[in-house]
Amino acid sequence: MELIDKMLAGDRLSLARVISFIEDRGEHLRKLVDEIYPKTGNAFVLGITGPPGAGKSTVTDKLVAEIRRTGKRVAVIAIDPSSPFSGGAILGDRIRMQQHSGDPGVYIRSLGTRGKHGGLSQSSKEVVMALDAAGFDWIIVETAGVGQTELDVLKLGHAVCVVLVPESGDSIQVMKAGLMEIADLFVVNKCDRPEADKLVKELVNMIGMAHDDAAKWNIPVIQTQALFNQGVGELFTQVQAYRDFAHKHGTIERKRAAFIEEEILEIIWSKMSRDVRRKMAESNGQKLLAKVLEKKATPYEAARKSQYLSKKL
Repeated sequence: MELIDKMLAGDRLSLARVISFIEDRGEHLRKLVDEIYPKTGNAFVLGITGPPGAGKSTVTDKLVAEIRRTGKRVAVIAIDPSSPFSGGAILGDRIRMQQHSGDPGVYIRSLGTRGKHGGLSQSSKEVVMALDAAGFDWIIVETAGVGQTELDVLKLGHAVCVVLVPESGDSIQVMKAGLMEIADLFVVNKCDRPEADKLVKELVNMIGMAHDDAAKWNIPVIQTQALFNQGVGELFTQVQAYRDFAHKHGTIERKRAAFIEEEILEIIWSKMSRDVRRKMAESNGQKLLAKVLEKKATPYEAARKSQYLSKKL
């Protein structure tokens, strides 16, 4: 496909068009992914997540600058809450990162969640593939900031950085299980605020209780004031240390395998769901629905029979 060839050659307009095709979920999606996928597997994907107001966008912005100082190319997927009018991304994160707009080694794209729970848009997985194929060394996925349901970021990131602020302390107990499940690094941003030291100690205690295996990655807690670029260099050093550790211990390959398995299952589920919905709209499906409404069958019985809707009921 000519569009893919141009994207692989570094044409940014073609990359933007490919991502738009992915978001539209149109008839060309399968062919696009089939051509893109063999070119993937080189980028390191970092997820940035945390509650609203934690400063995720500022941390991301400063990390981009740190990555560019190493000469590596970086792409950012900023998952925005969907506009209530257009269904598209509000683009707030991209506006805040305008300082990188003239850098050919940086690509920033906002995606709308379009009602998808978990802070990730339906298209995020394929967009990561496209950016990976396009030759970016780093891909940062910044989520919308919707609390506990941010766990979905784990499916995309080779590493996950959870950004908190001192005010997050009261909710740590509620979020503890989910945070410990996904976090590879913790950032306490706006660390000049009261209660910052208390939050750091609480996080360190949580990590100590959850990780008693010396062979496991020791999750760091980094204090930052990202707005003033304080602590971001240390954060980037720790991200690189995790990347090296994860490669050495096979963590990256295991995460990639889980990512692909999840993608395959979602594709299968999506196809099955469309097929069953189409059959339910047909005559036999409506007859089956009528039986359930008339209490002549239960929903479970109907579900079992749904695979035979092409036969006479």
